[in-house]
Order: sequence, then structure tokens, then C-alpha cells
Amino acid sequence: MTTLGTPLSPHATRVMLLGSGELGREVLIALQRLGVETIAVDRYDNAPGHQVAHRAHTVSMTDPEQLRALVEAEKPDLVVPEIEAIATPVLEALESEGVVRVIPTARAARLTMDREGIRRLAAETLGLPTSPYRFCDSLDELRTAAGEVGYPCVVKPVMSSSGKGQSKIDGPDGVVAAWDYAMSGSRVAGARIIVEGFVDFDYEITLLTVRARGAGDEIATHFCEPIGHRQVSGDYVESWQPHPMPAVALDRAQQIARAVTGDLGGQGIFGVELFVKGDQVWFSEVSPRPHDTGMVTMATQWQNEFELHARAILGLPVDTTLKSPGASAVIYGGVDAEGVVFDGVDAALRVPHSDIRLFGKPESFVSRRMGVALAHADDVDTARRNATEAASRVTPRAV
Repeated sequence: MTTLGTPLSPHATRVMLLGSGELGREVLIALQRLGVETIAVDRYDNAPGHQVAHRAHTVSMTDPEQLRALVEAEKPDLVVPEIEAIATPVLEALESEGVVRVIPTARAARLTMDREGIRRLAAETLGLPTSPYRFCDSLDELRTAAGEVGYPCVVKPVMSSSGKGQSKIDGPDGVVAAWDYAMSGSRVAGARIIVEGFVDFDYEITLLTVRARGAGDEIATHFCEPIGHRQVSGDYVESWQPHPMPAVALDRAQQIARAVTGDLGGQGIFGVELFVKGDQVWFSEVSPRPHDTGMVTMATQWQNEFELHARAILGLPVDTTLKSPGASAVIYGGVDAEGVVFDGVDAALRVPHSDIRLFGKPESFVSRRMGVALAHADDVDTARRNATEAASRVTPRAV
């Protein structure tokens, strides 16, 4: 039986989020609806999650001493990483010392914070199908590796997010530019890169996979309907649910997702990214937390990905049932400015069955995600058109 406390009382159930962007903000809201006391942590002031949590802290989460001191001072029951740029060895130490429980586990946080750890686990330990790959520490190694995996190939920093530093090379002439771009997009200086052979896939999906306690206290694995998405330079632009798939391919996708999340262990939601061609499925990446493409679930599921994550980590039952086909489309900043205003929200909400989420980020950049438009409809195509139209009507503006 799960017992939840009362916020701001001696018996509160306390959850600390490390990273408090738009995804973390929604997790915090879902937790608060269940009476959880929330603590939001980020590297900059007034992050979206800071604005809704019971308490907020601004620290460098890659600094082991700062991170340990904060966890020991706040004494949360759970620590929930929401980004990859965290001093994960500290989380592993705190978990092993019995100071705190890390979601889904400290090991999972460490393995998934860089592409090398999770790729080696998937391909070399679990034997899952992936694209051919090499890891490189220098420009010369990249030249050799690109020739070995073949052109075209994709170059990514092993530690980056939202497509930063990712590029496609069509031939040897693109190697130097790809190396420079990968170095500029990495979260740490001098980081390794991964070179992936290009997979000739029909489409890419996110399979949201939830590990939650069942009636008998055992951990059960649940799957949401597959989410299709479109990316530009590795960054999500729009997503939709459900994405149609052959039964054989869906079964293989679920087998892959079950294998990798089962090895990572713990409880919560995982965003498993997969390439699909016909009945063939390849593992791409996994995030042990809500996924940006999964924002569509705010329009499509009875329990969206944030509610599923909150329930799963607290040991509560989950329901991944689809409510309606739907879609999401990103609202970009369009300008570099602080404290922007948003024109056209009223026009956007006149699009049939649409909704808007503005993230409340204190600073806008041209290509920064500042919000998302959502739409539900009787079919995915209509939902995609409506979500894209709604997003296009919202215009951030410097004042």
C-alpha cells in the first residue's frame, strides 16, 4: 500500500527534480495534484519548473559538491533527473548510501546521460538491433570511422540533447564541419562523438514505456500507443499519436523497449526511440523520463506521460489508454530577447479542438522551444494540420 503525505508538513512526501524545464514543470504539476511536496532544481533562475514548485534552487548540477549538499539539505524521498547534464556519480553514491532513491535508478541515469553507455548496453550487452556505430576522440578518428560505417552517416556528441551538435555527412568533404559542429554542441568540452551508419528507415517512433507496480506489488511494463514525430537537425518539431504500424513491427518494438527498460530497472516512464522499416525495427536511444515528443499525450491519453511518470514513481497504478488521436507542434521563440510577450494566442485557440502550452521560459532564442500547440481530432492527419495551424498563429515578440 502506498502512503502519501501532506506538503509542507513533517510527514510530506518530497520529490526533487533535477532539471526543471517544460517537461519537468508538467511532472511537478502532476505530483502536486497527488499532494506531493516538490523541489525544483535548475542551472538558471526562474526556470519553468521553478515557477510552480514548493521550493526552487539554482545550482550547477554537474558540480558534485553542490549537488550532494543540496540533496542532503533538502532530504527528498525521491530524486528525479529530468536532464542528462548531472553529476551522476554523486547520485550513485547517495543511492548506495541509502540517502535517497533515484528515479528510475542511479545506474540508469548514468548509462543514459551519454550515448556511449546506452548504445553499448543495447548493442553489445543486450544484442538489440542498432545502426552500425563507432566512437571517436579526434578528427582523424572521425575520418576513419565515417569510412568504416559508410556514407551517409550521422555524427553526434555522446553528451548532448535536443539535437545539439548533430549533423549528417554525405561524403568525406563534410567531416571537418561535422566535427566542429559536434564539439560546439556537446555539453562538456573535449567530449567523444558517436558516428552512426545511416539506417534507411520508413519512419521513427517514440514508444513510451512505463514500469509501474501492479496489484501484487510486482513491476509490470506498460506501453503507450506509438508516437510518430518529425525532426529537424535532430530536434523535435511535431509529433502525433497513434502512428500506424504493422502488428509484427509493433511487437518487435515492444520487445526491444521491454528489454532495454528492464535492464535499466526502477520505476517510471521511458522514452524509447526506434527506427522502423516494414517489419524491421532498430533501437536508437532511450530517455529514462518523459520525452519531448510525448507532449502530444496531453491531448491524446487519459493519463498523459507526466501523470504516468508521477504515478509510477510513487508506486501507484497507471493507465496508458488512448483517448483520441492527436498531435503537437512546437512554438519557437523566433527572437533573442528576455521576457517576451505572445501575440495570437486567442487566434490559435480558435482552431478546432486545439490547446496551447506556453512554457514560461524567462529568455527566448530564435530556435528555442517556448511553447507547444496541441490538437485532438477523429484522425491523426486532421490533428496534425490543426496543431501546426495553431502553433503558426502564436508569435513571441520582444518588448
